[in-house]
Amino acid sequence: MAVNNWIRCFRPAPDAGVQVLCFPHAGGSASGYYPLSTELTGVAETLVVQYPGRQDRLAEPFAERFGEVVDAVLASLPASDGRPLVLFGHSMGALLAFEAARRLTAEGRSPAALFVSGSEAPALPRHARLPNPPGDDDLIGEMRLLSGTGEELLTDPEILRLALPPLRADYAMLFSRTHVPGPPLRCPVVALTGDRDPRVSVEGARAWEGESVGPFALHVLSGGHFFLSDHLNRVAGLVAAYAPGRAVQVTG
Repeated sequence: MAVNNWIRCFRPAPDAGVQVLCFPHAGGSASGYYPLSTELTGVAETLVVQYPGRQDRLAEPFAERFGEVVDAVLASLPASDGRPLVLFGHSMGALLAFEAARRLTAEGRSPAALFVSGSEAPALPRHARLPNPPGDDDLIGEMRLLSGTGEELLTDPEILRLALPPLRADYAMLFSRTHVPGPPLRCPVVALTGDRDPRVSVEGARAWEGESVGPFALHVLSGGHFFLSDHLNRVAGLVAAYAPGRAVQVTG
């Protein structure tokens, strides 16, 4: 269900105690969060960002700057009904969720929590991992390394015709990003990482602790970069801790 051009809600739940706003990874789309939204049924209403240039926004030009995405998403959020808002992002989405958290905090609307998954802390040096701009072979190699796409799909011309343009555009957006230090967040930050992620070290994930004066927790789960699909129940339980009436547990 499209709430508006930028926000999707697969399972509307106006009576749920908390809202969760999810940002997809580079090359990803809103549908990638359908399993987590299903797992959160009865606890949270899950809102998912749909970036332009994919799925039902295929005809639209890709976003070029992080600020452009954050501005549009926050302007598109449904009017607050008093429920706590949790931000959740994976990989590139973690950085976008972080920027959204900073913007909300500056406006006096600090989120209830920020979940950063599959990403090293934004203040750490960014090492060039791909040419800028990357070629098709570079992008296919990155997808193969991260194991987010089945090997049979990596040789399917039609699949690649749809998958490569948004991935290339999102990497261009990542390449253009410059970290600007700012006041620390005040909300809890929960970092999630896979123990075999080839792009995110445990210490790099732990460095998110420096981005907030609130509580911090690091959860190292089994798997590579796309570990979430194997741990939906546990991740949903961590998010559910921020629903009213539930004990908040942010231990590692």
